[in-house]
Amino acid sequence: MAENEKLEQTTPSGSDKAAKAKKDKKSDKKPGFFARIGKWIKEMKVELKKVQWPTRKQTVNNTLIVIACVIVVGVFIWIFDYLAGSVIDIIINLLG
Repeated sequence: MAENEKLEQTTPSGSDKAAKAKKDKKSDKKPGFFARIGKWIKEMKVELKKVQWPTRKQTVNNTLIVIACVIVVGVFIWIFDYLAGSVIDIIINLLG
């Protein structure tokens, strides 16, 4: 019997559980709308400070590379379109 009494003393009673559950529900309450927005803005500022921003030279260099790639791909598409259109015209003229 002594072991059962020790177990009963160490485990919280039903009323203690209810009080603890009620306390947990209050602490789980969602913060207000503006509090969440403020927290989001603060976290965003912290993350933006961690970003390694490119220098002006790197930005210009990357921009020029992108423009050159767009022009090269555009020329290839134009050539393919011209060739495909010519082949289709030849086929239509042969059949028509």
